[in-house]
Amino acid sequence: MRRALSFLSLAAVAALCGAEPLTVAGPDGRLVVTFDLDGGKPYYSVAYDGKTMLDPSPLGFDSNIGDFTSGLTVAKTGEDKISSAYTLNRSKVSNVEYKANALNITLKNSKGQEMSIEFRVSDNDIAYRYNIPRQGDTGSIRIMKEASGFDFPSFTTTFITPQSDPMVGWKRTKPSYEEEYTFDGAMTDKSKFGHGYTFPALFHVGDNGWVLVSETGVDRRYCGSRLSDMTGDGLYTVEFPMPEENNGNGTVEPAFSLPGSTPWRTLTVGSDLAPIVETTAPWDNVEPRFETANDYKFGKGTWSWIVWQDNSINYNDLCKFVDLAAEMGYPYALVDNWWDTNMGKEGIEKLVEYARGKGVELFLWYSSSGYWNDIVQGPTNLMDNPITRKDYMRWMKKIGVKGIKVDFFGGDKQETMRLYEDILSDADDNGLMVIFHGCTIPRGWEKMYPNYVGSEAVLASENLFFDQHFCNEEAHNTALHPFVRNAIGCMEFGGCFMNRNINRGNKGGNKRITTDGHELATTILFQNPIQNFAITPENLLPEAEGGAPVVSMEFLKDVPTTWDETKFIDGYPGKYVVLARRHGDKWYIGATNALKEPLTLTLALPMYAKGDVVTIINDDPKTREPLKKELKIKDPSKVKITLQPDGGAVIY
Repeated sequence: MRRALSFLSLAAVAALCGAEPLTVAGPDGRLVVTFDLDGGKPYYSVAYDGKTMLDPSPLGFDSNIGDFTSGLTVAKTGEDKISSAYTLNRSKVSNVEYKANALNITLKNSKGQEMSIEFRVSDNDIAYRYNIPRQGDTGSIRIMKEASGFDFPSFTTTFITPQSDPMVGWKRTKPSYEEEYTFDGAMTDKSKFGHGYTFPALFHVGDNGWVLVSETGVDRRYCGSRLSDMTGDGLYTVEFPMPEENNGNGTVEPAFSLPGSTPWRTLTVGSDLAPIVETTAPWDNVEPRFETANDYKFGKGTWSWIVWQDNSINYNDLCKFVDLAAEMGYPYALVDNWWDTNMGKEGIEKLVEYARGKGVELFLWYSSSGYWNDIVQGPTNLMDNPITRKDYMRWMKKIGVKGIKVDFFGGDKQETMRLYEDILSDADDNGLMVIFHGCTIPRGWEKMYPNYVGSEAVLASENLFFDQHFCNEEAHNTALHPFVRNAIGCMEFGGCFMNRNINRGNKGGNKRITTDGHELATTILFQNPIQNFAITPENLLPEAEGGAPVVSMEFLKDVPTTWDETKFIDGYPGKYVVLARRHGDKWYIGATNALKEPLTLTLALPMYAKGDVVTIINDDPKTREPLKKELKIKDPSKVKITLQPDGGAVIY
C-alpha cells in the first residue's frame, strides 16, 4: 500500500476510506498541508500554488508506552491563528513578524492512548511536532522510532550531505557534519556511507519549486535527528543517532517527561529560492531557554591557527594576531588548541593583559571531552565535567576572557544535546560566549540561548589548508551554503583568506583558486555573529612585499557580522549566488561565481534608487586583482555586473 499511496492524492485516499481529509493553509493560501488517515496510518502532503511538493508522507512514532504509527483514529481537531513578533540580535534578520495558521489533530491508538500532531503553516514554512499528554500515572516516555517522513515526487533532485560512519576519521572524531554535498543529485543515489543524510537538506522539485527540510527546538529533552536513505520512489524518514556515536555511550532513543513535545520538523517551500535563503523557520516557534544578565557584543576576530596552525600557539605569535586585530579594529582574537601545554594559565593571563591594552578580547579553545574520541590537543576532559568546567569558567571570568570555542563533539545523542546546553548555561553564568566546532548544526539556538554565537557543522575553511581539492571546490561550496547550511542558522566557517598560498608567510602550501572579490563576498554570504577571518599579519605588508591589496583589507575593516535584513537576489546552488544583507541603513551585496567562465548578470536591486552612487569591488578580468570603483545606479531593476570564474564582487 505504501507504494500505491505515492501515486494517490490524500483526497483520493480519503474518498476510498470514506472520510474527508483535513487541510491547513498559510495566510496567503498558497502553501497547503493536507492530513489524512489510511487504514489508521497518518499521512500528510504538501502543495504550493496547487503543485505537489510532497506526496503523502508518513507521520507518527513508536514509544515504550504505546504505538502511534498505526491503528489510529481522529479523536478531535482544533484550529488556531498564530501571530507573534520577536527580535534576533545575531542572525540574518533582526525583527520578525510571524503569522501562521495552526491545525492540531488529536489521535487515539487502539489502547485508547492519545497524542496530537500540531501543524503550523506560514506563507512559506511548515513546522510540525508531536504533543504527548500524561498517560494516567505514566509521567515519562521513551521514543523508540519516528515514522515521520518526507516523500518527494520522483523527478526531485537533491543538495544533501551524507552522515558519516561513526568513530572514524581523524582521532575518531566523526560524525561532525563535515562531508561534501551532492549538486542536483538523483534521489536514487545511495548515501556515501549508507547512513542517510544530515539536516538541513535541500530538494529541487523540478518546475514545482524548492523544499528545505530541517528541524528546530532540539535541546536536552531530545536527540538530534537525520534523514534516512531514500526508500520507495522518494521517501526519506527521520532517523535517530547511530549506537556507535559517542564511543557507544548513551542511548539512541530520546526520553522526556510528560506532558511533553518532540522538536519541530520544518519545511521551507517556495516556487523559487528566495524563501529558502530568507527563512526564519528555525526561530519562529522556539522560545529562550534561559534569560541572561550579560550584554554580549558581537563582531570580527583574528585566528592564528587557521593559516599558521599549531606552531602559532605561543605568546609571541599570538601577540601578532592581537596586533592584527587591533589594526583592523576587530574586538576579538581566538586562541586555539594547545594553549594549556604551550602557555599555561599564567601565559594566558599575560596575553589577556596584553590584548586588553590593545582594545582586544580573547576567546579560548577547549576540547569537548576525551572519552568519545582520541583527541590529544588540549585542554581536554574539562568541558564534559561540571566540576572542572565551572572551575575553568570562573577563572576565565576573573581574568577577562570573553568566550570559548568548544570542539570535537561525539554525535547527536540526547546526552550530547545535554552537554551543549550545560556548557551554554554554565558559560552564561560566567559571562562567556560559546562557539561550537566539530559539532552538530544549530537548531534554533540563536533564539534559545543568549550566549550562543555559532557552530561549524560544515566542511569549513580549515580544509583549504589541508587539501588542494578543497581549494579547487571552494567556489562551488560558497555558492551552496547560503541555500542550505547557512539558511538554517549561524555558520562558523572562518574563511576569507587573503593569502594566495594557504601557509605561513604566504609561501608554499595549497594555492587559493578564488579571487579577492570572491573572498570578500564570503563575508556577506556566510553569516555568523563573530567572524574569525583567515587573515594573517603578512596581509598588512605593503603590496610590493606580498601584502594583500589595500582595497581588500579596508573592506574587511568595514563589513558587519550581524544583519537586520537579508534578501536573495539571484543564484543557483553550487553555481552562483547574489545575496543582499542590511546592517542599519547600509546594504551590503555579495556575489560569487563558481562557473569556469565569466558570468554576466542583470540584477534587480530594489534597495537602491535611481541616481544612488554605490561602491563596487570586482575582479579585473585580466589580472584578477580587485578593482574598486563607484557605480551610479541608472535603473535599480537592471544593474549589470560581470563575475569572473571562481570570482566575486561586493557592492556597498
